[in-house]
Amino acid sequence: MLATSRNFTAAAQAGLANDNLQRALGLARTGFPLRRRLAVERLPEFEALREAGRAIKDHTLQYLDFYIEFYESQVVASGGKVHWARTPAEACAAVLQICRSVGAKIVTKGKSMVAEEIGLNDFLEANGITPVETDLGEYIIQLRHEPPSHIIAPAIHLVKEQVAETFRAEHRSLDAGRPLIEPRQMCDEARAMLRPRFLAADVGITGANFLVAETGSSIVVTNEGNGDLTQVLPRVHIVVTSIEKVVPTFEDAATLLRLLARSATGQEFSTYTTISTGPRREADLDGPEEYHVVLLDNGRSGMIGTDFQDMLRCIRCSACMSHCPVYAAVGGHAYGWVYPGPMGAVLTPGLIGIEEAGHLPNASTFCGRCESVCPVKIPLPKMMRHWREREHAKKLSPTVYRKGLSVWAWVARRPALYHALAGTAARALGWAGQGHGRFRALPLAAGWTTVRDMPSPEGRSFHSLWAQYKKRGSAR
Repeated sequence: MLATSRNFTAAAQAGLANDNLQRALGLARTGFPLRRRLAVERLPEFEALREAGRAIKDHTLQYLDFYIEFYESQVVASGGKVHWARTPAEACAAVLQICRSVGAKIVTKGKSMVAEEIGLNDFLEANGITPVETDLGEYIIQLRHEPPSHIIAPAIHLVKEQVAETFRAEHRSLDAGRPLIEPRQMCDEARAMLRPRFLAADVGITGANFLVAETGSSIVVTNEGNGDLTQVLPRVHIVVTSIEKVVPTFEDAATLLRLLARSATGQEFSTYTTISTGPRREADLDGPEEYHVVLLDNGRSGMIGTDFQDMLRCIRCSACMSHCPVYAAVGGHAYGWVYPGPMGAVLTPGLIGIEEAGHLPNASTFCGRCESVCPVKIPLPKMMRHWREREHAKKLSPTVYRKGLSVWAWVARRPALYHALAGTAARALGWAGQGHGRFRALPLAAGWTTVRDMPSPEGRSFHSLWAQYKKRGSAR
């Protein structure tokens, strides 16, 4: 997928001005957070589960080389094959080779962010193979030729009128006068259009929420059942995923599954949890004849042992973006690559470079909500600060910012001067704001006052009040 993260500022402004997007985001701002909160309240041991989930992922990452090699041995033992891919190009080439080996013309796909990461759909189309997205949200955005804007709700940026318009434009074989008003009508139409594609597909491609090392199994969770149809009906099943998805045992996977659905959609468990272990065996009633796993690295192994290793704990629940005020204001497309929101602000620079994605770690209020809701307690704000430090060290941030920070740092290292200047500025602003209580515009503060008023200082500073409090305390 082509990264446009460099254009975050312009894309964010466009998102703020997009009425349909703002309407769609308005509907989403309360839905996911409310459902998550209610689900967590029903589970007294949720915090203990978070600690257990973090421990599982930390242990696995510490011994990742062992677990992924053991996972491969179990896949082979069950009759499958693992294809190692260092780069997106290698991953795409592996998928294409498998498809060509069986003469595939149509490929059905379950939702996979790793497939988005490697640009698989465009690659297959360029090589004469038709990919068909079967997740409803992914199907909608495929018809619209748009990337996903959310990792579990790809079409969350759209309102139902836009979906109806897309279906009328693309489903031209259907009655033009059919009603497309209610969501159920659109779901039924998508199901009718996708059913023959499921039956015609030669290859089915899914992602994986977890890979289980002890058995060589892949686990996919869905709410639509499309993952099952994608895995079972075609002759070949290909899992396209990344190396950090492996966990040691089914018990570990079960612990993380209890966290995943509650954090993602507020469900106790997703409607479908599908486990695949190798191709069809002799006694099986259905299943693929071939089972392949394409394991992508794409910079992840380079994050091991760095300030950003904790990011590899992510189980892709999207809780961080569903609670992020920045994401809720500008939407996912503004982030310019596969992974939006706070998790994208950390992961994207690690995968495509801070030079391309430097805006993203700066797109945060540092309110901390992302870390507070993360089911595996990833310290996202801390890692965003690490990226800001690297951006500053490489002199990638605007010169005026770097110069301004240098001046501020010089003053901050001289407390007496800092307090004197801060006091003078506060008194001046307080005097200038008399009678209004706020400023609609201020020099050097346009980033704030463009979208909100700046309160004028009132009374004495905290430092002076604290000094007075300590003086009184020592006098008693």
